Amino acid sequence: METLLLSDSWVFTWVILPILIFLARIGDVSIGTLRLIFIARGFKYYAPFLGFFEVIIWLLAIGQIMQHLDNFMCYIAYGLGFATGNFIGIILDEKLSLGTVLVRIVPKIDPAELISRLRAEEFGASLVDIEGMTGKMKMIFAIIKREDLKEVMAIISEHNPAAFVTIEDVKTAQEGYFRMTRRRLNPISILQDFRKGK
Repeated sequence: METLLLSDSWVFTWVILPILIFLARIGDVSIGTLRLIFIARGFKYYAPFLGFFEVIIWLLAIGQIMQHLDNFMCYIAYGLGFATGNFIGIILDEKLSLGTVLVRIVPKIDPAELISRLRAEEFGASLVDIEGMTGKMKMIFAIIKREDLKEVMAIISEHNPAAFVTIEDVKTAQEGYFRMTRRRLNPISILQDFRKGK
């Protein structure tokens, strides 16, 4: 009986506990990564909600570390969980495709077909004159929802495959022309999109 209890204690201390710490760190770091992304993109009401769960999970994990300072497996699990959580947080961000981006396009050929197609697909696109290294050129500006970025890039590749394209996050945008939003940010739609692999 004593041997069985000792075995259970060893398994918990050196196997189960590190796994739990690893999973806890994945959870809190993934949530923390999303929280920072939400702050950067202006989702100010979602960030505090995520922050609450992030800090609770972190306290549970660090509490177990402090109780088992002599267990090096806990330190390894803590570090691996942190690294994995960052990776998963980035993957979640890509899957959710939240926020707005600014796309700048410098076409290598006549941009008429490209801008016509973008506007036909209801993307707000503006054409401006610029001067580059080779002389006068055109540039297309489009502020779009991140969820539409793949579609826009496909249109660019189809009509102007050699175009120079830059993309950057936009924290807030108003009074512009935006394509009709196909979804609203809510937990149910987020989970549905993630399961579908969007």
